Amino acid sequence: MTVSRRKLLAATAVTSVAGAMGATAMTGEAAAAYGGTGAGRSATGGGEATGTDTSGTDAAGTGAAEAAAQGARPRVRTGFDRLAADGYALLSGRRIGIVTNPTGVTPDVRHIVDVMHADKRVDLAAVFGPEHGFRGTAQAGGSEGSYEDPATGLPVHDTYGKSGRALADIFTRSGVDTVVFDIQDVGARFYTYIWTLYDCMVASVLAGKRFVVLDRPNPVTGRAATGPVLDRAQASGVGREPIALAHGMTVAELAALFNAEFVPRAAGRPAELETVPMKGWRRSDFFDATGLPWVPPSPNMPTPDTALVYAGTCLFEGTNLSEGRGTTRPFELLGADGIDRRWAAAITALATDIGLPGVHFREAYFAPTFSKFQGKTIGGVQLHVHDRRAFDPVRTGIALLITAKHTWPDFAWRPDHWIDKLTGTPRVRTMIDAGAGVDEVARAWQEDLAGFRRMRREYLRY
Repeated sequence: MTVSRRKLLAATAVTSVAGAMGATAMTGEAAAAYGGTGAGRSATGGGEATGTDTSGTDAAGTGAAEAAAQGARPRVRTGFDRLAADGYALLSGRRIGIVTNPTGVTPDVRHIVDVMHADKRVDLAAVFGPEHGFRGTAQAGGSEGSYEDPATGLPVHDTYGKSGRALADIFTRSGVDTVVFDIQDVGARFYTYIWTLYDCMVASVLAGKRFVVLDRPNPVTGRAATGPVLDRAQASGVGREPIALAHGMTVAELAALFNAEFVPRAAGRPAELETVPMKGWRRSDFFDATGLPWVPPSPNMPTPDTALVYAGTCLFEGTNLSEGRGTTRPFELLGADGIDRRWAAAITALATDIGLPGVHFREAYFAPTFSKFQGKTIGGVQLHVHDRRAFDPVRTGIALLITAKHTWPDFAWRPDHWIDKLTGTPRVRTMIDAGAGVDEVARAWQEDLAGFRRMRREYLRY
């Protein structure tokens, strides 16, 4: 680590509220800071688990789910929970704009914009909507536009597709001096909210605004980074900078990494970054172990099970197969017209041969209601993850691509080579086309991945 980067990390640590809030339990009075009768369910126990630590088993979430059903408080306190428990001291005297979507909720599922707008201690002046929109009504590649939020009367500014000076101008026109970010991520490089985070950090520098990140869990754990690292030649809205496909980080950790490694290159200097970390989250936690409510971060991310497979099966967006959009199991169902039982048989045989643990593949037939093959019954496979700790979504996704190409003669990459944007490199596509096997393809990214893992370690906070 360079001296300048070390200083930046130290500054970030000082300006985060980790120390200020570290010993603060969310009492009933503190939880009532953001109102409502549900305050008693807001993680008064600080960072300690409320029951036996089952993080080493796949049943980790069962106890949390049962506790939640009985009205117990979540074990994990989000960045927003801790901000509110501290009486919004970090935002005192600041005029606030917030980048969020439907996932910005309290443990009793009130939206944080509604909560802050009703609190006289917060001067909330604007909302900034990402892809899918602030209220989450738009499909992939869309947004809700700019409008006045009917619930609060706040101006909602459409930021989707904006970056650099254009985004900085939106921040300037909004009249805010501090931009807050609170969105649930799913742990994959091509899920666009982390690049909304990056673009907003760059724009905050250009507009001279402070930037605050409220942390939330990585729903598929933060145990490891896997998959190919982005080549900057493939930079796009689904990947701006060289990080691994499955990064294994939280949004606050990514913000610190971005701020030290990438933002100065794009904006000339780091952002004036402050972060509010979680309390009680462990790197081994899947989402259901947190006790927090799951709100779909986008229309085709309905459950944590979707997030579990997404880093591998979203690669099918780069092909002419359906990735399950328009079904009740997007990214768990894959298929196309003309595919039959042979694909399920081929991937099952390959999984046994090379070792793809933790997942079964079922022959499946479905009719998407929109997107590819709309209204047409098609064949394919459904993934059933039975051991999520052993499951490797990226390696499984490569195996699915290889077997689909071998068993379906009409297999094709999208003509724009979107697969290269998703994987971050043309090597995956060209190696599969050349007949490479799963492990050969995976070996090609190991050197770059090792470099990212070394860099990543400096920014892990949990």
